[in-house]
Amino acid sequence: MSAPARILVVDDNEDNRYTLTRRLRREGYEDVALATNGREALDLIAARPFDLILLDIMMPEMNGYEVLERLKADAGLRHVPVIMISAISELDSVVRCIELGAEDYLPKPFNSVLLRARIGASLERKRLHDREAAHRAEIERQRARADQLLHAILPAPAVRELQSAERIAPRRFEDVAVVFGDLVGFTSYCERHPAEEVVANLDRLALDLEQIASRHALEQIKTTGDGFMATANLLEPHADQVMASARFAFEMVEAARRNPACWQIRLGIHVGSVVAGVVGRSKFTFDLWGDTVNTAARLSALGSEGAVYLSGDAWRRIEGRCPGHRLGRVSLKGKGEVEVYVCAPPDARPIATGA
Repeated sequence: MSAPARILVVDDNEDNRYTLTRRLRREGYEDVALATNGREALDLIAARPFDLILLDIMMPEMNGYEVLERLKADAGLRHVPVIMISAISELDSVVRCIELGAEDYLPKPFNSVLLRARIGASLERKRLHDREAAHRAEIERQRARADQLLHAILPAPAVRELQSAERIAPRRFEDVAVVFGDLVGFTSYCERHPAEEVVANLDRLALDLEQIASRHALEQIKTTGDGFMATANLLEPHADQVMASARFAFEMVEAARRNPACWQIRLGIHVGSVVAGVVGRSKFTFDLWGDTVNTAARLSALGSEGAVYLSGDAWRRIEGRCPGHRLGRVSLKGKGEVEVYVCAPPDARPIATGA
């Protein structure tokens, strides 16, 4: 059921206001406000919404033309229908008002049949406009929600490409730093703690991950249970991708340690070429594949405590700028022997953000 129509009668003649109000209420319109001149009408319109305005042309202080021009110049009010009140001798003025944007006119003296028809038609058009506006607002709300979901699933550059080209072309990217993170002892932690506590602590770590990745211009690719993957120099160019990845890793070690769960986190960093693209239809994901990805993942599984592990290729990009030492050649599943370095800032504190 639609809300009662709100009507404003603007006329300096008391008899006209009385007659119109009485006839409107006889037609079932109870919410009727009155104004004696244009300035008073604008004050009322600013104070509350109206569905229809019955506006006299000739009034003191501010006439109907001025009021109409003000209304139609206001983007928030121009959709409110205005019916001009006029005498037969003012028809030329009515034409001018229609050209200015008035919906219709009511001649004096008032005819009840004509009054009912023109007011009913104007209010119906207003209802249709309001429904269309509400529909457009809902579409925009759903579009904004869809954009939020896309940004939760895909890196921002991938979202921009999807929105502009309606697809994300799979391609090979060179010289990409890939970071894998893995929580130590996560499975046993889950078995010892309530589900609500586990999820709350994971959510807090995920928020830290988003903020730290953004701070160092890394692209968060995915989070899967107790692990995550991020990249630098993939969709957005990065001049120092391995160093940024190391800084990101050090801060993630601290974030995991500060978490109420007091987690330790292992991180692996490798640099090289990757293949990236979107897979799936109803539940699609943006993902990476290739030797660089596999090596970073294997590095993140080394050791039993939290640390940052780098391949030899990655280490040579930051050697001399970050403390660490060589572990030697380590056998990685599916990879064979790989030169591995471990690095962590002194006292597990993040290193300075400058190169």
